[in-house]
Amino acid sequence: MVVDESGRVVESGTDMNSIDTVVCTHGLWAHGTGMYLIKRHLEREYGMKAFIFNYPSVTRTLDENAGRLARFIEDNGIEQAHMVGHSLGGLVILRMLANRYSEVPGRVVCVGSPLRGSRAATILNAKSWGEHLLGAAVPQGTIHGSANEWASEVTRRRDIGSIAGSVPIGVGHVAGPFGEPNDGTVAVAETHLDGAKDHIVVPTTHTGMLISRNVAEQIGAFLRRGEFLREP
Repeated sequence: MVVDESGRVVESGTDMNSIDTVVCTHGLWAHGTGMYLIKRHLEREYGMKAFIFNYPSVTRTLDENAGRLARFIEDNGIEQAHMVGHSLGGLVILRMLANRYSEVPGRVVCVGSPLRGSRAATILNAKSWGEHLLGAAVPQGTIHGSANEWASEVTRRRDIGSIAGSVPIGVGHVAGPFGEPNDGTVAVAETHLDGAKDHIVVPTTHTGMLISRNVAEQIGAFLRRGEFLREP
């Protein structure tokens, strides 16, 4: 076991800044193609080889999708890789690591992920139609225990960065007004994870994160150096 300067356990001989592979994971009701612009930015601007993991976000549980992600990594012969997840995708990544389905070394960026639970999901899940809309993965990762509870051990083993949006336009308002800063779907406060290495708020909506050059650049910066970009 090797411990880096921040106290996190890393694989022997692994330099996080030299890893050039990244796996991108989409969110709820989405498809892997939604991660294309982030993938392209990381490839063009950072010289990384980016994979897109596509999974059934509604019809499978969080644990099942976490297992699928681990198999995707193994099937593609990936031995070390950073990982980026938008919304539910961030929970899938953290669940895979929490369950130790895969131990590939690398950093993780959660983009608009509800890491401390989801007010919107809790309200919608209580409705008869909302339960079918959310599927099984979201409740398992937010309502029945948040990542802040079940992924705490993961933060001691690797660098986790979280990006929140602050433009309040999105489907989350269907559940009622937030009453606090949010990206239209997830509240800024819900994106915090105890033990995470860095957290930043950017002016964009939940969906807008997928097409924001600023967000893509923040992702690349964290994967390369373990911290986000800030004004001097």
